[in-house]
Amino acid sequence: MSPELFNARNVIVQGITGSHGTFHARAMVAAGTNIIAGTSPNKAGESVDGIPVYKSVADIQADHVVDISVIFVPARFAKSAILEAVDSKVPLIVCITEGIPIHDMLHIRQHLIGKSSTLIGPNSPGVLMPGVNKLGIIPAKLGLPGKAAIVSRSGTLTYEAVAGLTGRGIGQKYVIGIGGDQVRGTGFIECLDLFQNDPDVDQIIMVGEIGGTDEQAAAEHIAENITKPVYAYIAGHHAPVGVQLGHAGAILGSADESASAKTKALRDAGVTVSGSITELITSVRD
Repeated sequence: MSPELFNARNVIVQGITGSHGTFHARAMVAAGTNIIAGTSPNKAGESVDGIPVYKSVADIQADHVVDISVIFVPARFAKSAILEAVDSKVPLIVCITEGIPIHDMLHIRQHLIGKSSTLIGPNSPGVLMPGVNKLGIIPAKLGLPGKAAIVSRSGTLTYEAVAGLTGRGIGQKYVIGIGGDQVRGTGFIECLDLFQNDPDVDQIIMVGEIGGTDEQAAAEHIAENITKPVYAYIAGHHAPVGVQLGHAGAILGSADESASAKTKALRDAGVTVSGSITELITSVRD
């Protein structure tokens, strides 16, 4: 991934006429995001606050260059919407939809191999670049332009981290919610590389949680490839085995998937790891 992918200006909303699509499209426009069109197969020719509605992504592309799609399509239709954006070669796809069946996401992951699109999500709060782009549902008022970068599996903790850093006067260039599902698009490692390679980023904040071993893989990658300071917090230190924490990917199935195991791996990689989100916020340098 490159900074240009997120700085791109021509944004569409798939599912713009639904209640969530309409509400958040308005919020994105209010934050300065350049939404050029939206899709709704049954409402082509209509408009939402002056934003034209098309039947398909391909129809939009007949009139405009499309850089980014933000997807608010209901779960049962989300697979088709994501595949449509991928096949239309939309460079960045941000899927907010939650509850997408895991077999649908397995199909999408296979379909993405060798394609030119980057997928953030699903079950993601989206991406916020304060003062540049709001792509999803992260409240723009929480952010402050700056040089920190946040990647998080948890939507709620993303908001807390952003608000806490902003309260300390520590601005952010990227806030990326990768989503909490077991099968997703972009993960920690791709975001870490983006932050490492962007000279406008000077420190990295990472929020993980129980379930899976993505944080251990990230720790290994940090030890070998990331030279910028990394601060982290893993949610779920007191979660009992087998209990789901919030969403599908946060299920503690074994000791290797625990918050303590992830915390140790990150500490061993040289990451400054905190025991709470409040401690994480205060640990980041100003």
